[in-house]
Amino acid sequence: MTDNAGLFKRASEVIPGGVDSPVRAFGSVGGHPYFVARAEGCYVWDVEGRRYVDYVQSWGASILGHADARVVDAVRRAAAEGTSYGAPTEREILLAEAIKVRVPSCEKVRLVSSGTEAAMSAVRLARGATGRDRVVKFAGCYHGHSDALLAAGGSGLATLGLPGSAGVPSSAVADTIVVPYNVVPDFGDDVACVIVEPVAANMGLVPPATGFLEGLRAACDRAGALLIFDEVITGFRLGPGGAQERYGVTPDLSCFGKVIGGGLPLAAFGGRADVMDLLAPEGPVYQAGTLSGNPLATAAGLAVLDALDGSSYRMLAGRAEELGAWLTDVISEAGLAVQVPVVGPLMGLFFSEAPVTEYDSAKAADGDRYARFFHQMLDRGVALPPSPFEALFPSLAHPKDELERTADLAAAAARAVA
Repeated sequence: MTDNAGLFKRASEVIPGGVDSPVRAFGSVGGHPYFVARAEGCYVWDVEGRRYVDYVQSWGASILGHADARVVDAVRRAAAEGTSYGAPTEREILLAEAIKVRVPSCEKVRLVSSGTEAAMSAVRLARGATGRDRVVKFAGCYHGHSDALLAAGGSGLATLGLPGSAGVPSSAVADTIVVPYNVVPDFGDDVACVIVEPVAANMGLVPPATGFLEGLRAACDRAGALLIFDEVITGFRLGPGGAQERYGVTPDLSCFGKVIGGGLPLAAFGGRADVMDLLAPEGPVYQAGTLSGNPLATAAGLAVLDALDGSSYRMLAGRAEELGAWLTDVISEAGLAVQVPVVGPLMGLFFSEAPVTEYDSAKAADGDRYARFFHQMLDRGVALPPSPFEALFPSLAHPKDELERTADLAAAAARAVA
């Protein structure tokens, strides 16, 4: 069968839950997922031939839009030379240099294959550098699915996290402290690092409060802990230097992904040279990967970074700001309480009376209404994230007339769910 429902049924017989990443199963919004047949620019087409304006864009990886000719050509040329070698290539150096130029805090860079690997490795490195075990993270911030970082959100300052997944032993998160986002915790000299999404984009979109990131930097300095920015989403999307450039706060280590892979599996972590040099083979902190620095992914990443400049980011931010204002207006006019936070070219959508500032207020937003709104938009040919806890990702391939059409369709969808 080649219809969406049939493929989902078939997938469920051989793939747990029918998907290879849980959010794709539409569990938060109900129904079955659409199966993509192809994509180009701001559009995806499902196997039934329906076209959607796509605001998922591979969860932010496709900043240029789908199947950008520059990226496709770079990957095609790289593939013709071999897909993986198990040996270093010049493109790994070029990509590390490109990251270093754009993000000065990254004096040295290590390439990996996923954001999970980047965050897991950065935390291991911080523990090795400090000789400490405890890690501070924030409720609602996602840093991949390594055991220690799956700790659930706590309800108070310095609350020890409990396992956020079956199969994670309590011992794996015994040294993970979970605190509310936008609260600067008080901690001592037993903490190895604080890891944070500088703009939280895995609980919808939650901007940092004034002084929050600066407070984390000061707290880490006082305690001798390392500050890790997880910029897997914000890196090279908010600007060439990511969130750290936007907010003027310098971390010790940073994690990147999504944009730098151009839609292929690639991520990175980097930071102070004295800390990064503790990685094997020079230092005692082990990290490795068969496909790290894969030649196809590095070719795609370089093509993306070469295509982005100041005008690209200004255009992206302007389009997101316009769309955010239009969505706020048309949904409010339908009599619905809505919050549409916008940070540069990142957007969120909460059905909520009050602004969302941390995980508890994100969970308090009306998820049922979001689910109904999602399906109303999907029926009208607009693909929003299938979860209220994900950000929206306009791309450079979204023309203004499609943004205007999205707002018009949102007005009708809002009236339908009011």
